[in-house]
Amino acid sequence: MTMQRESNKALCLQLIEALGKVYSYASVLATNVTGKQFAGDFTTTSVRDSKICENGFVVRVFNGVNYSEYSFNEFREDNFDEILKEIKDTAEEELAYLKKTDLPFIELPVIKEEEIKAEFKGEYRIDPDSISVEDKIAKIRSVIQECKLSSDELINMNFAYDEVNVYKAFYSTKKQLEQEYKLCMFGLVAIVRRGNNVKYDHTGASGRMGYEIMEQALPEALALVKRAVELLDSTNVEPGVYEVICDPDVSGLIAHEAFGHGVEMDMFVKNRAKGADYLQKEIASAITNMTDGAAVFEQVASYYFDDEGVLASRTAIIKDGILENGISDLVSAMQLGTTPTGNGRRESFERKAYARMTNTYFEAGTSAKEEMISSIAKGYLLENYSSGMEDPKNWGIQCVVLRGREIVDGKLTGRIVSPIMISGYVPELLGNISMVSDGEVALNGLGFCGKGYKEWVKTSIGGTYIKTKARLG
Repeated sequence: MTMQRESNKALCLQLIEALGKVYSYASVLATNVTGKQFAGDFTTTSVRDSKICENGFVVRVFNGVNYSEYSFNEFREDNFDEILKEIKDTAEEELAYLKKTDLPFIELPVIKEEEIKAEFKGEYRIDPDSISVEDKIAKIRSVIQECKLSSDELINMNFAYDEVNVYKAFYSTKKQLEQEYKLCMFGLVAIVRRGNNVKYDHTGASGRMGYEIMEQALPEALALVKRAVELLDSTNVEPGVYEVICDPDVSGLIAHEAFGHGVEMDMFVKNRAKGADYLQKEIASAITNMTDGAAVFEQVASYYFDDEGVLASRTAIIKDGILENGISDLVSAMQLGTTPTGNGRRESFERKAYARMTNTYFEAGTSAKEEMISSIAKGYLLENYSSGMEDPKNWGIQCVVLRGREIVDGKLTGRIVSPIMISGYVPELLGNISMVSDGEVALNGLGFCGKGYKEWVKTSIGGTYIKTKARLG
Protein backbone atom coordinates (compact mmCIF):
# COMPACT_ATOMS: atom_id res chain seq x y z
CA MET A 1 0.00 0.00 0.00
CA THR A 2 2.85 2.43 0.80
CA MET A 3 4.37 1.90 -2.64
CA GLN A 4 0.97 2.51 -4.24
CA ARG A 5 0.55 5.74 -2.29
CA GLU A 6 4.00 6.95 -3.30
CA SER A 7 3.18 6.19 -6.92
CA ASN A 8 -0.16 8.03 -6.63
CA LYS A 9 1.56 11.01 -5.00
CA ALA A 10 4.09 11.25 -7.80
CA LEU A 11 1.34 11.09 -10.42
CA CYS A 12 -0.80 13.67 -8.58
CA LEU A 13 2.09 16.13 -8.34
CA GLN A 14 2.88 15.56 -12.01
CA LEU A 15 -0.78 16.23 -12.82
CA ILE A 16 -0.81 19.45 -10.77
CA GLU A 17 2.33 20.62 -12.61
CA ALA A 18 0.72 19.94 -15.99
CA LEU A 19 -2.57 21.60 -15.04
CA GLY A 20 -0.73 24.58 -13.55
CA LYS A 21 0.50 25.47 -17.04
CA VAL A 22 -3.11 25.87 -18.19
CA TYR A 23 -5.14 26.91 -15.16
CA SER A 24 -4.55 29.50 -12.44
CA TYR A 25 -5.75 26.98 -9.84
CA ALA A 26 -5.70 23.19 -9.77
CA SER A 27 -6.00 20.63 -6.97
CA VAL A 28 -6.50 16.91 -6.56
CA LEU A 29 -7.95 14.97 -3.63
CA ALA A 30 -6.89 11.32 -3.43
CA THR A 31 -8.93 9.01 -1.18
CA ASN A 32 -8.37 5.48 0.03
CA VAL A 33 -10.92 4.56 2.71
CA THR A 34 -11.25 0.87 3.55
CA GLY A 35 -13.05 -0.96 6.32
CA LYS A 36 -15.29 -3.76 7.49
CA GLN A 37 -18.46 -4.18 9.51
CA PHE A 38 -18.86 -7.22 11.75
CA ALA A 39 -22.43 -7.81 12.85
CA GLY A 40 -24.47 -10.38 14.74
CA ASP A 41 -27.72 -11.11 16.56
CA PHE A 42 -29.20 -14.15 18.30
CA THR A 43 -29.03 -16.32 15.18
CA THR A 44 -26.77 -14.75 12.53
CA THR A 45 -23.32 -13.29 11.97
CA SER A 46 -22.09 -11.29 8.98
CA VAL A 47 -18.99 -9.53 7.67
CA ARG A 48 -19.24 -6.90 4.95
CA ASP A 49 -17.50 -3.79 3.68
CA SER A 50 -18.08 -0.57 5.59
CA LYS A 51 -20.59 1.85 4.09
CA ILE A 52 -18.00 4.61 3.82
CA CYS A 53 -15.37 2.82 1.72
CA GLU A 54 -14.06 4.77 -1.27
CA ASN A 55 -10.99 4.78 -3.48
CA GLY A 56 -10.42 7.40 -6.14
CA PHE A 57 -9.47 10.93 -7.13
CA VAL A 58 -11.22 14.24 -7.81
CA VAL A 59 -9.59 17.18 -9.59
CA ARG A 60 -10.76 20.79 -9.34
CA VAL A 61 -9.59 23.52 -11.75
CA PHE A 62 -10.47 27.19 -12.20
CA ASN A 63 -12.05 27.37 -15.65
CA GLY A 64 -11.89 31.17 -15.93
CA VAL A 65 -15.33 31.78 -14.44
CA ASN A 66 -15.71 29.27 -11.61
CA TYR A 67 -14.64 25.69 -10.92
CA SER A 68 -14.87 22.46 -12.88
CA GLU A 69 -14.35 19.03 -11.34
CA TYR A 70 -13.49 15.64 -12.73
CA SER A 71 -13.37 12.38 -10.74
CA PHE A 72 -11.86 9.01 -11.64
CA ASN A 73 -10.99 5.68 -10.02
CA GLU A 74 -7.68 4.57 -11.48
CA PHE A 75 -4.52 6.58 -12.00
CA ARG A 76 -1.50 5.05 -13.72
CA GLU A 77 1.33 6.19 -15.93
CA ASP A 78 -0.35 4.58 -18.94
CA ASN A 79 -3.61 6.56 -18.50
CA PHE A 80 -2.05 9.86 -17.37
CA ASP A 81 -2.44 11.61 -20.72
CA GLU A 82 -6.02 10.37 -21.05
CA ILE A 83 -6.92 11.72 -17.58
CA LEU A 84 -5.27 15.06 -18.34
CA LYS A 85 -7.23 15.39 -21.60
CA GLU A 86 -10.53 14.48 -19.89
CA ILE A 87 -9.97 17.17 -17.26
CA LYS A 88 -9.27 19.82 -19.88
CA ASP A 89 -12.20 18.75 -22.06
CA THR A 90 -14.57 18.82 -19.08
CA ALA A 91 -13.49 22.33 -18.07
CA GLU A 92 -13.78 23.62 -21.63
CA GLU A 93 -17.23 22.10 -22.13
CA GLU A 94 -18.53 23.52 -18.85
CA LEU A 95 -17.16 26.98 -19.61
CA ALA A 96 -18.67 26.93 -23.10
CA TYR A 97 -22.04 25.91 -21.67
CA LEU A 98 -21.97 28.68 -19.07
CA LYS A 99 -21.20 31.30 -21.70
CA LYS A 100 -23.99 30.27 -24.05
CA THR A 101 -26.74 29.61 -21.49
CA ASP A 102 -29.32 32.23 -20.59
CA LEU A 103 -29.35 30.98 -17.00
CA PRO A 104 -27.58 33.10 -14.39
CA PHE A 105 -24.43 31.68 -12.86
CA ILE A 106 -22.05 32.76 -10.13
CA GLU A 107 -18.58 33.98 -11.03
CA LEU A 108 -15.91 33.15 -8.47
CA PRO A 109 -12.39 34.42 -7.83
CA VAL A 110 -9.29 32.25 -7.97
CA ILE A 111 -8.63 30.34 -4.73
CA LYS A 112 -5.76 31.90 -2.79
CA GLU A 113 -3.65 29.47 -0.78
CA GLU A 114 -0.81 29.59 1.69
CA GLU A 115 2.05 27.17 1.15
CA ILE A 116 1.94 24.17 3.46
CA LYS A 117 3.31 20.64 3.52
CA ALA A 118 2.22 18.34 6.34
CA GLU A 119 1.51 14.73 7.21
CA PHE A 120 -0.96 13.83 9.96
CA LYS A 121 -1.37 10.45 11.61
CA GLY A 122 -3.98 9.45 14.20
CA GLU A 123 -3.14 7.54 17.36
CA TYR A 124 -4.68 4.33 18.68
CA ARG A 125 -3.86 1.73 21.33
CA ILE A 126 -4.90 -1.55 19.65
CA ASP A 127 -4.56 -1.93 15.90
CA PRO A 128 -7.78 -3.57 14.59
CA ASP A 129 -5.67 -5.36 11.98
CA SER A 130 -3.86 -7.19 14.81
CA ILE A 131 -7.11 -8.93 15.84
CA SER A 132 -8.26 -11.87 13.72
CA VAL A 133 -11.66 -11.98 12.07
CA GLU A 134 -12.46 -15.06 14.17
CA ASP A 135 -11.67 -13.22 17.41
CA LYS A 136 -13.82 -10.23 16.40
CA ILE A 137 -16.78 -12.49 15.66
CA ALA A 138 -16.20 -14.39 18.91
CA LYS A 139 -16.25 -11.11 20.85
CA ILE A 140 -19.58 -10.13 19.33
CA ARG A 141 -21.08 -13.56 20.01
CA SER A 142 -19.89 -13.54 23.64
CA VAL A 143 -21.41 -10.12 24.33
CA ILE A 144 -24.73 -11.19 22.82
CA GLN A 145 -24.70 -14.41 24.87
CA GLU A 146 -24.00 -12.55 28.13
CA CYS A 147 -26.90 -10.21 27.42
CA LYS A 148 -29.17 -13.14 26.53
CA LEU A 149 -28.46 -14.69 29.92
CA SER A 150 -29.11 -11.41 31.73
CA SER A 151 -32.85 -11.19 30.93
CA ASP A 152 -35.60 -13.60 29.88
CA GLU A 153 -37.39 -10.63 28.29
CA LEU A 154 -34.62 -9.94 25.77
CA ILE A 155 -35.78 -11.48 22.48
CA ASN A 156 -32.95 -10.25 20.28
CA MET A 157 -29.86 -8.06 20.28
CA ASN A 158 -28.23 -6.56 17.21
CA PHE A 159 -24.53 -5.79 17.51
CA ALA A 160 -22.59 -4.07 14.70
CA TYR A 161 -18.91 -3.19 14.97
CA ASP A 162 -17.22 -1.06 12.28
CA GLU A 163 -13.54 -0.39 11.72
CA VAL A 164 -12.37 2.01 9.04
CA ASN A 165 -8.91 3.05 7.81
CA VAL A 166 -8.95 6.56 6.36
CA TYR A 167 -6.22 7.85 4.09
CA LYS A 168 -6.65 11.11 2.18
CA ALA A 169 -4.14 13.31 0.39
CA PHE A 170 -4.64 16.81 -1.02
CA TYR A 171 -2.28 18.34 -3.55
CA SER A 172 -2.26 21.73 -5.25
CA THR A 173 0.37 24.19 -6.41
CA LYS A 174 1.07 25.27 -2.83
CA LYS A 175 -0.26 22.41 -0.70
CA GLN A 176 0.86 18.87 -0.05
CA LEU A 177 -1.26 17.36 2.74
CA GLU A 178 -1.68 13.76 3.84
CA GLN A 179 -3.73 12.30 6.69
CA GLU A 180 -4.21 8.77 7.96
CA TYR A 181 -6.27 7.62 10.93
CA LYS A 182 -8.60 4.88 12.13
CA LEU A 183 -12.30 5.13 13.03
CA CYS A 184 -13.94 2.47 15.18
CA MET A 185 -17.51 2.28 16.42
CA PHE A 186 -20.11 -0.16 17.62
CA GLY A 187 -23.89 0.05 17.81
CA LEU A 188 -26.21 -2.08 19.93
CA VAL A 189 -29.98 -2.55 19.72
CA ALA A 190 -31.82 -4.50 22.41
CA ILE A 191 -35.35 -5.75 21.67
CA VAL A 192 -37.46 -6.87 24.63
CA ARG A 193 -40.95 -8.33 24.98
CA ARG A 194 -43.46 -8.90 27.75
CA GLY A 195 -46.58 -10.57 26.41
CA ASN A 196 -47.64 -8.51 23.39
CA ASN A 197 -45.67 -5.48 24.52
CA VAL A 198 -42.45 -5.05 22.51
CA LYS A 199 -39.90 -2.27 23.07
CA TYR A 200 -36.38 -1.50 21.94
CA ASP A 201 -33.48 0.65 23.07
CA HIS A 202 -30.09 1.39 21.51
CA THR A 203 -26.64 2.65 22.41
CA GLY A 204 -23.06 2.48 21.20
CA ALA A 205 -19.68 4.14 21.15
CA SER A 206 -17.45 5.69 18.51
CA GLY A 207 -14.16 7.45 18.10
CA ARG A 208 -11.02 8.16 16.13
CA MET A 209 -9.31 5.23 17.83
CA GLY A 210 -8.54 1.53 17.54
CA TYR A 211 -9.97 -1.81 18.63
CA GLU A 212 -9.75 -0.72 22.27
CA ILE A 213 -13.28 0.64 21.80
CA MET A 214 -14.56 -2.94 22.12
CA GLU A 215 -13.54 -2.94 25.79
CA GLN A 216 -16.68 -0.86 26.34
CA ALA A 217 -19.00 -3.28 24.54
CA LEU A 218 -20.05 -5.67 27.32
CA PRO A 219 -20.76 -3.09 30.05
CA GLU A 220 -22.63 -0.91 27.57
CA ALA A 221 -24.65 -3.88 26.33
CA LEU A 222 -25.68 -5.10 29.80
CA ALA A 223 -26.72 -1.58 30.85
CA LEU A 224 -28.70 -1.29 27.61
CA VAL A 225 -30.71 -4.44 28.34
CA LYS A 226 -31.75 -3.04 31.73
CA ARG A 227 -32.88 0.24 30.17
CA ALA A 228 -34.82 -1.59 27.45
CA VAL A 229 -36.66 -3.68 30.06
CA GLU A 230 -37.59 -0.44 31.85
CA LEU A 231 -39.40 0.69 28.71
CA LEU A 232 -41.83 -2.22 29.03
CA ASP A 233 -43.45 -0.29 31.88
CA SER A 234 -43.48 3.06 30.02
CA THR A 235 -46.63 5.05 29.28
CA ASN A 236 -47.51 7.87 26.89
CA VAL A 237 -46.70 11.47 27.74
CA GLU A 238 -49.60 13.89 28.11
CA PRO A 239 -49.01 16.54 25.42
CA GLY A 240 -48.01 19.95 26.69
CA VAL A 241 -45.20 22.36 27.46
CA TYR A 242 -42.83 21.14 30.17
CA GLU A 243 -39.56 22.00 31.81
CA VAL A 244 -37.13 19.37 30.61
CA ILE A 245 -33.55 18.31 31.12
CA CYS A 246 -31.92 16.91 27.99
CA ASP A 247 -29.10 14.39 28.38
CA PRO A 248 -25.98 14.80 26.15
CA ASP A 249 -27.49 12.62 23.40
CA VAL A 250 -30.68 14.70 23.24
CA SER A 251 -28.91 18.06 23.63
CA GLY A 252 -26.59 16.94 20.83
CA LEU A 253 -29.56 16.15 18.61
CA ILE A 254 -30.99 19.61 19.30
CA ALA A 255 -27.60 21.19 18.48
CA HIS A 256 -27.44 19.19 15.26
CA GLU A 257 -30.98 19.93 14.12
CA ALA A 258 -31.21 23.52 15.38
CA PHE A 259 -27.82 24.67 14.15
CA GLY A 260 -26.84 22.06 11.64
CA HIS A 261 -28.00 22.88 8.14
CA GLY A 262 -29.25 26.21 9.49
CA VAL A 263 -25.68 27.51 9.80
CA GLU A 264 -24.11 25.72 6.83
CA MET A 265 -23.15 28.79 4.88
CA ASP A 266 -23.76 27.39 1.40
CA MET A 267 -27.38 27.56 2.55
CA PHE A 268 -26.83 31.30 3.23
CA VAL A 269 -25.76 31.77 -0.39
CA LYS A 270 -28.95 30.06 -1.59
CA ASN A 271 -31.13 32.02 0.88
CA ARG A 272 -32.34 28.77 2.41
CA ALA A 273 -31.34 29.29 6.05
CA LYS A 274 -32.88 31.53 8.70
CA GLY A 275 -29.51 31.61 10.47
CA ALA A 276 -28.20 34.21 8.00
CA ASP A 277 -30.68 36.75 9.44
CA TYR A 278 -29.46 36.22 13.01
CA LEU A 279 -25.68 36.55 12.70
CA GLN A 280 -24.31 38.68 15.56
CA LYS A 281 -27.76 38.69 17.16
CA GLU A 282 -29.12 37.07 20.30
CA ILE A 283 -30.45 33.63 19.47
CA ALA A 284 -30.30 31.79 22.79
CA SER A 285 -30.07 32.47 26.50
CA ALA A 286 -26.85 34.12 27.69
CA ILE A 287 -25.52 30.89 29.24
CA THR A 288 -25.67 29.01 25.92
CA ASN A 289 -22.50 28.17 23.99
CA MET A 290 -22.40 25.87 20.97
CA THR A 291 -19.44 24.71 18.91
CA ASP A 292 -18.64 22.79 15.73
CA GLY A 293 -15.24 21.61 14.62
CA ALA A 294 -13.25 18.71 13.23
CA ALA A 295 -10.20 19.80 15.24
CA VAL A 296 -11.85 19.07 18.61
CA PHE A 297 -12.37 15.63 20.11
CA GLU A 298 -11.22 12.27 18.75
CA GLN A 299 -14.50 11.38 17.09
CA VAL A 300 -15.65 9.89 13.79
CA ALA A 301 -16.30 13.36 12.33
CA SER A 302 -12.79 14.54 13.24
CA TYR A 303 -10.10 15.01 10.62
CA TYR A 304 -6.94 17.05 10.10
CA PHE A 305 -7.98 18.80 6.87
CA ASP A 306 -11.22 18.80 4.93
CA ASP A 307 -11.87 17.58 1.39
CA GLU A 308 -10.86 20.97 -0.05
CA GLY A 309 -7.47 21.07 1.67
CA VAL A 310 -8.52 23.50 4.42
CA LEU A 311 -7.07 22.67 7.82
CA ALA A 312 -9.60 21.58 10.45
CA SER A 313 -10.61 24.16 13.03
CA ARG A 314 -12.98 24.94 15.87
CA THR A 315 -15.91 27.28 15.18
CA ALA A 316 -17.89 29.02 17.93
CA ILE A 317 -21.43 28.98 16.54
CA ILE A 318 -23.13 30.46 19.60
CA LYS A 319 -21.17 32.40 22.21
CA ASP A 320 -23.00 33.66 25.30
CA GLY A 321 -26.30 33.41 23.44
CA ILE A 322 -25.14 35.30 20.33
CA LEU A 323 -25.04 33.61 16.92
CA GLU A 324 -21.39 34.33 16.10
CA ASN A 325 -20.51 32.22 13.06
CA GLY A 326 -21.67 29.75 10.49
CA ILE A 327 -19.65 26.87 9.08
CA SER A 328 -18.44 26.98 5.50
CA ASP A 329 -16.86 25.16 2.64
CA LEU A 330 -14.28 26.96 0.51
CA VAL A 331 -16.61 28.06 -2.28
CA SER A 332 -19.36 29.45 -0.06
CA ALA A 333 -16.74 31.32 1.99
CA MET A 334 -15.45 32.96 -1.21
CA GLN A 335 -18.99 33.93 -2.19
CA LEU A 336 -19.68 35.46 1.22
CA GLY A 337 -16.27 37.03 1.72
CA THR A 338 -15.54 35.03 4.88
CA THR A 339 -12.76 32.72 6.04
CA PRO A 340 -13.42 29.01 5.31
CA THR A 341 -13.90 27.00 8.51
CA GLY A 342 -12.68 23.62 7.25
CA ASN A 343 -16.17 22.14 6.83
CA GLY A 344 -15.98 21.29 3.12
CA ARG A 345 -16.91 17.61 2.97
CA ARG A 346 -17.76 15.14 0.22
CA GLU A 347 -19.83 11.98 0.53
CA SER A 348 -17.11 10.49 -1.66
CA PHE A 349 -14.60 11.56 -4.29
CA GLU A 350 -17.44 11.23 -6.83
CA ARG A 351 -19.62 13.84 -5.10
CA LYS A 352 -19.60 17.62 -4.70
CA ALA A 353 -18.12 19.29 -1.61
CA TYR A 354 -20.67 21.03 0.61
CA ALA A 355 -20.52 22.88 3.91
CA ARG A 356 -21.20 20.12 6.42
CA MET A 357 -21.27 19.65 10.17
CA THR A 358 -18.51 17.73 11.95
CA ASN A 359 -18.61 17.55 15.79
CA THR A 360 -21.53 19.75 16.86
CA TYR A 361 -22.20 20.16 20.58
CA PHE A 362 -23.19 22.34 23.55
CA GLU A 363 -20.29 23.52 25.69
CA ALA A 364 -20.32 22.76 29.43
CA GLY A 365 -21.91 25.15 31.91
CA THR A 366 -21.76 25.60 35.68
CA SER A 367 -24.69 23.62 37.13
CA ALA A 368 -24.67 20.13 38.65
CA LYS A 369 -27.05 17.59 37.14
CA GLU A 370 -28.63 16.96 40.57
CA GLU A 371 -29.21 20.70 41.01
CA MET A 372 -30.96 20.82 37.65
CA ILE A 373 -33.30 17.95 38.57
CA SER A 374 -34.14 19.47 41.95
CA SER A 375 -35.14 22.76 40.25
CA ILE A 376 -38.05 21.19 38.31
CA ALA A 377 -41.54 21.09 39.81
CA LYS A 378 -43.09 19.05 37.00
CA GLY A 379 -41.18 17.86 33.96
CA TYR A 380 -38.96 15.19 32.45
CA LEU A 381 -35.36 14.07 32.09
CA LEU A 382 -35.09 13.22 28.38
CA GLU A 383 -32.69 10.46 27.34
CA ASN A 384 -31.57 8.92 24.05
CA TYR A 385 -32.76 10.18 20.69
CA SER A 386 -34.26 8.23 17.81
CA SER A 387 -34.32 10.80 15.01
CA GLY A 388 -34.74 14.46 14.18
CA MET A 389 -35.30 16.95 11.40
CA GLU A 390 -35.34 20.69 10.88
CA ASP A 391 -36.63 23.34 8.53
CA PRO A 392 -33.60 25.65 8.04
CA LYS A 393 -35.70 28.24 6.19
CA ASN A 394 -38.29 28.69 8.95
CA TRP A 395 -36.31 27.25 11.86
CA GLY A 396 -38.82 24.68 13.01
CA ILE A 397 -37.47 21.58 14.72
CA GLN A 398 -38.76 18.09 15.50
CA CYS A 399 -36.89 15.53 17.57
CA VAL A 400 -37.97 12.03 18.56
CA VAL A 401 -36.69 10.99 21.99
CA LEU A 402 -36.80 7.42 23.22
CA ARG A 403 -37.30 7.92 26.94
CA GLY A 404 -38.46 10.52 29.45
CA ARG A 405 -38.06 10.09 33.20
CA GLU A 406 -40.74 11.98 35.12
CA ILE A 407 -39.65 14.62 37.63
CA VAL A 408 -42.08 15.90 40.30
CA ASP A 409 -41.10 18.33 43.06
CA GLY A 410 -37.43 18.01 42.17
CA LYS A 411 -37.30 14.22 42.32
CA LEU A 412 -37.39 11.40 39.79
CA THR A 413 -40.62 9.47 40.38
CA GLY A 414 -39.59 6.30 38.54
CA ARG A 415 -42.31 6.75 35.90
CA ILE A 416 -41.09 6.54 32.30
CA VAL A 417 -42.80 7.88 29.17
CA SER A 418 -41.91 6.71 25.66
CA PRO A 419 -41.62 7.68 22.86
CA ILE A 420 -41.63 11.50 22.98
CA MET A 421 -41.79 14.11 20.22
CA ILE A 422 -40.15 17.50 20.81
CA SER A 423 -41.36 20.25 18.49
CA GLY A 424 -40.93 23.99 18.42
CA TYR A 425 -39.22 27.10 17.12
CA VAL A 426 -35.45 27.10 17.51
CA PRO A 427 -34.96 30.61 19.00
CA GLU A 428 -37.71 29.89 21.54
CA LEU A 429 -36.30 26.49 22.51
CA LEU A 430 -32.76 27.86 22.90
CA GLY A 431 -33.94 31.06 24.53
CA ASN A 432 -35.54 28.98 27.29
CA ILE A 433 -32.25 27.31 28.29
CA SER A 434 -31.87 28.19 31.96
CA MET A 435 -29.22 25.74 33.18
CA VAL A 436 -26.30 23.90 31.59
CA SER A 437 -24.41 21.17 33.42
CA ASP A 438 -20.74 21.25 34.26
CA GLY A 439 -18.34 18.38 33.71
CA GLU A 440 -17.15 16.54 30.65
CA VAL A 441 -18.70 17.02 27.23
CA ALA A 442 -19.81 13.68 25.74
CA LEU A 443 -20.22 13.00 22.01
CA ASN A 444 -21.21 10.04 19.87
CA GLY A 445 -21.01 9.53 16.14
CA LEU A 446 -23.02 6.42 15.34
CA GLY A 447 -25.21 7.96 12.66
CA PHE A 448 -24.98 9.71 9.33
CA CYS A 449 -26.25 13.13 8.27
CA GLY A 450 -27.71 13.86 4.86
CA LYS A 451 -27.86 17.15 2.99
CA GLY A 452 -31.52 17.17 2.10
CA TYR A 453 -32.15 13.56 1.13
CA LYS A 454 -28.63 12.57 0.03
CA GLU A 455 -24.91 13.38 0.47
CA TRP A 456 -24.42 11.26 3.60
CA VAL A 457 -21.43 11.90 5.87
CA LYS A 458 -20.49 10.87 9.40
CA THR A 459 -21.23 13.47 12.07
CA SER A 460 -20.77 13.48 15.84
CA ILE A 461 -23.12 15.20 18.27
CA GLY A 462 -23.39 15.70 22.00
CA GLY A 463 -22.72 18.12 24.80
CA THR A 464 -23.78 18.28 28.41
CA TYR A 465 -27.16 18.33 30.16
CA ILE A 466 -29.31 21.37 29.37
CA LYS A 467 -32.50 22.55 31.04
CA THR A 468 -35.11 24.28 28.89
CA LYS A 469 -38.83 24.39 28.16
CA ALA A 470 -40.18 22.29 25.31
CA ARG A 471 -43.42 21.18 23.76
CA LEU A 472 -43.77 17.42 24.16
CA GLY A 473 -46.18 15.07 22.46
